[in-house]
Amino acid sequence: MKTDSQEERYGLFDHVNAPEPASDQVLKVKELTRLAKEVLEQNFSSLFVEGEISNFKRHMPSGHLYFTLKDDEAQVRGVMWRSDAARLKFEIADGMKVIVKGKVSIYEPRGDFQLYAASILPAGQGALQLAFEQLKTKLEAEGLFAEEMKKPLPEFPRRIGVVTSLEGAAVRDVISVIGRRFPVVELVIYPVKVQGDGAAEEIAKAIRDFNKLSDIDVMIVGRGGGSLEDLWAFNEEVVARAIFESKIPIISAVGHQVDFTIADFVADVRAATPSAAGEIVVPDKFEIVAGLRTFSANISRTIGQKLEQLDLELDRLVHHYALQQPASLVDQKSQFVDDLTRRLQTEIDHFFESKSNMLTSTSSHLNALSPREVLRRGYAYVEGPRGVVSSIKRIEVGESATIHLHDGSLESQITGKNEQEQ
Repeated sequence: MKTDSQEERYGLFDHVNAPEPASDQVLKVKELTRLAKEVLEQNFSSLFVEGEISNFKRHMPSGHLYFTLKDDEAQVRGVMWRSDAARLKFEIADGMKVIVKGKVSIYEPRGDFQLYAASILPAGQGALQLAFEQLKTKLEAEGLFAEEMKKPLPEFPRRIGVVTSLEGAAVRDVISVIGRRFPVVELVIYPVKVQGDGAAEEIAKAIRDFNKLSDIDVMIVGRGGGSLEDLWAFNEEVVARAIFESKIPIISAVGHQVDFTIADFVADVRAATPSAAGEIVVPDKFEIVAGLRTFSANISRTIGQKLEQLDLELDRLVHHYALQQPASLVDQKSQFVDDLTRRLQTEIDHFFESKSNMLTSTSSHLNALSPREVLRRGYAYVEGPRGVVSSIKRIEVGESATIHLHDGSLESQITGKNEQEQ
């Protein structure tokens, strides 16, 4: 508040009918805004204001946040500098009800009354929980939680990468459980911070470094239980994207049974605790031995049953008639062969006789059609200078001709032609 001397100097409580002010009592605009700024900053240097965000804007590239905070009856401009905005765990959006901690002052160049925010909390909901829900919604929309993107775990891993702190109980639990269940596997521990500043970046780097190796079959990424703040590194976007981009299957083992993190949703498999991750990642040697014993017993039983079947089959064959009377069986088969031989010879003889008769008949028919047989019956044919004379037009009077008979030929000369009417 201002002193009495200031009030008297500037006539802050003068009535309307006050006399003309002296020249030293008249304020310049700059002086007025500065005076108002000093009054506000001295009396309202730290306060909490609740309202609804509107006209929100993140100025680029400065990174400062500008908004209006309003309720049903009034509104005030708000500013949050980049250094304070960097500490926000959630995204500001229009329509969000918040509680702003800060101070009020005057922006002198425009004389604007403004609220300068040092921190912003969601009204009725924790900032971390809101940030969790916002990031979960964003990554789910991008497909980072999709089941079809999950990679299967190897049935019998040889080398397992473990990303966790060396100081917590998680690493001891993982080593103990895996050592008890499947001691032949090799564990490669990558120590990281699991909470506090820089923890998320270390976890993401460890995941990427393991992916540069060629012999890591599966990874366990996690830590023991804690508050939402303690587990927050596993809710950071940088860790979620490192898990999603990993070519090595990842088991998320963060916190206790009731704890869920963004890493759990992105990972290929979620384990409720680090100990549960050890149970999931390797088989139980005792179960393997028991399975092998059962398998061995099944094989022995199957082989025994098969041998028994073969023994019965052999016994049947031993008592078969063929083995009891082999000479008699050979004689019977020999007689059968003789019968087949005789039948075959008969069929062959019949075949050749039939073909011989057919050949004789065909030969007789061809002979009957032979020109020589026709000549033998008293016919002849005449051959003139232009070949066989089949018409009187093919030979002229005075030309020579040869008359062919069945036993020779006669030479003649044509002395005349008598054409026969058709």
